[in-house]
Formats: sequence, structure tokens, C-alpha cells
Amino acid sequence: MTSQWNALLKNLGDWEGSFTRLSSQGELLKDTKSLVSLQGLNNNQTIRQTIRLGDNEKVLEYSSLGKGIMFFENGAFSQGSIQLAPFSEFGAEFGLIYGDRRLRLVQLFDKNLKLDTFTLIRECLAQTQLVQRPVLTVDALLGEWIGEATTIYPDFQQPDIYSTHMHLRLDNEKLVQSLSFANRTITSTATIKNSLLFFEQSQVRVLLLPDGASVTSPSQAQLRKPLFLEVGWLINPNLRQRMIRSYNDKGEWISLTLVTERKS
Repeated sequence: MTSQWNALLKNLGDWEGSFTRLSSQGELLKDTKSLVSLQGLNNNQTIRQTIRLGDNEKVLEYSSLGKGIMFFENGAFSQGSIQLAPFSEFGAEFGLIYGDRRLRLVQLFDKNLKLDTFTLIRECLAQTQLVQRPVLTVDALLGEWIGEATTIYPDFQQPDIYSTHMHLRLDNEKLVQSLSFANRTITSTATIKNSLLFFEQSQVRVLLLPDGASVTSPSQAQLRKPLFLEVGWLINPNLRQRMIRSYNDKGEWISLTLVTERKS
């Protein structure tokens, strides 16, 4: 595996785009033009990160990574809470990268662990054109998806690499999902209400968003129950990436998984 620092360096450059703040139901709250610059200093031993949101600018410099962040070889990453705890805010950022484009999304829960807001960040490298895909639809997801998953761990144990198979179909206006991975198959059914899919059995919801994005969350995080947060990105009609951040029943962050899947 590429070192974590070297994987971070895949994000160097000037990323132009926007930060779009949304309610938990997907309603637009605020949209702000952005420029995020990641510059390597001291032979790339230090990163200077400049974040311009509208008229505001913040500059960070760092030469090591915090406990809550991990990177994959291609530069994709997630950072966020390492522990789900009572009366504290909980959430995570997910960053997916493909060529000269990045899609990032932040999920935040309030101090009662209720899903609060999302921030959708769509970016492209400077001097390239940001061609955005439309709002994700259920129809765009239907069919068979064959993929490969890589799971990495905060304690840096050996990564796991395995194949995945997902089949999505409609049945009586409900979405039926069959997901197979690591010798397990999970079948679940969701009700569809506009851009919101609700899986009643697991109490998990999926919100379909602009630029082919999707975000999966519990409406209410619960103590002493395992949970996962997920972000998906339909890069083109036959290529999708998903990233899953998993927590155990003690509320501890235990793994991060990146799935790259293609429609068969």
C-alpha cells in the first residue's frame, strides 16, 4: 500500500468549486463558491492548505495526519469522529477523486445524535472544466453492479480486498437491493419518496443528490448499536464509487471501505 502521506499528495493542486449546505431532507440552505489549494512545501514534507469560501480565507499547515483521517492509494479519503459519544457532535467528511474532479461530502449529527446537515462539495482542478452530472435518480442505479472493495483500518492492520456484487431492482414501486460481499449476502427493501430512499428494516436512509452523488445515514445514531455512514458517486452511467465509514457497537471507528463498481 502507498503510505498515507503519499496518498494525501494525490490531492495536491487548486480545486475550484462550491460548498452546498443542505438540510437533512436535502433542501438547499446555502451555496458558496470555493477554492481549496493544497500545496507541498519542504519537498512535500509539509502541506499548506488554503480554503477560500466566498470572501473568507483560512490557511492551515501540517506535516502529519490526525487519528480520524485515512487515505486510499488513489487519494480518496475520509476524516471525522473516531468515537460516537453521548451529547457530542458526530460526523465525517468523505472525499472521492477521479481524474481532475473531486466530490466531497460532510455528514453532521447534532448533540442528540440526530442527523442535522450535509455539505456537498463539487470540485475540479483549476484550468479544467467542471462538468456536473444531474441529480442522481433511482433509474440510474437499477441493474447489476460488479465491483472491488478495499477495506483499511485505523490500527493499520493489513487491508482486505474483495469483490462485490450489487443488484438493484424495482418491485411494486419499492427498491430491492441485494448486496453480496465477503461471503455474505444482504437483501433489503426501501420505500421511495422523491429523492429519499428509506430502508425500514435497518432504519437507514439514502438521499439522492446533484452530480450523481448519494449519501447514506441513519436518521438517528444510536449508542451501543453498530452503524455506518456512506457516500456514493455515479461518475458516469456505468461507473460508481462508494465509501463506507463503519463504527462498532461501542461507537468506535473500526474501518473505511472504498468500492469501485461497474454496471454489467
